[in-house]
Amino acid sequence: MPRFAANLSMMYNEHDFLDRFAAAAQDGFQGVEFLFPYAFAADEIAARLQGAGLSQVLFNAPPGDFEAGERGIAALPGREAEFRSGFARALAYAETLQCPRLHVMAGLVPADADRARLHDTYCANLSWAAGEARAAGRTVLIEPINRRDMPGYFLQRQDQAHAVIEAVGAQGLAVQMDLYHCQIVEGDLETKLRRYLPTGRVGHIQIAGVPARHEPDTGELNYPHLFKVLDALDYAGWVGCEYRPAAGTRAGLGWLRALG
Repeated sequence: MPRFAANLSMMYNEHDFLDRFAAAAQDGFQGVEFLFPYAFAADEIAARLQGAGLSQVLFNAPPGDFEAGERGIAALPGREAEFRSGFARALAYAETLQCPRLHVMAGLVPADADRARLHDTYCANLSWAAGEARAAGRTVLIEPINRRDMPGYFLQRQDQAHAVIEAVGAQGLAVQMDLYHCQIVEGDLETKLRRYLPTGRVGHIQIAGVPARHEPDTGELNYPHLFKVLDALDYAGWVGCEYRPAAGTRAGLGWLRALG
């Protein structure tokens, strides 16, 4: 059975952020992920991880001005210096948190943008970031995100993400395959898993119920079957639980307890 990591940006919102680590550990999670750590000192987060006996498995590099609606800047021409500065900050946090993976968000496509130029900017930034990450023992992840939750996001499909990986051609760069986003955009999840996991280019998987993004035992997907597919494909990575609990995190963990 896969190793599950609680996403502390969406789960355990009954608690203040720094108290979510202990709550996740109490429910049996051994790993955690979240969106952004930068509102807190890295040492403070590291202490919570150590105190709860948790591994930090993933977080995001700075996305630009998130509060103003930005969703990454890696594909945006003219923002290269800001991207590099933000990624260096992410690497410093990753060192303190002993986190092996950093998700780099591409950004929203500006009106009347030249997509070819965005693609070239994206690949150049990812090539640089992958080199920096590799030197630090980290991996850079890119994630296709569905157009319903994030209209205008540059990267939306699995084949597009894998084409970017091939175009960059750098080690230390992989796809963050969120099955919630993939189902909304493309579907055919078992076939996608069987196609892409053997390539070695899938560095992390995330789950949520579709369509409401609640617990994975709600909605249209048969996750117990998909977990068996992951086992059959010898997936050894983490599965991030990036969902919004419908009515309290602990009360909604019946799906996890049922897996034994």
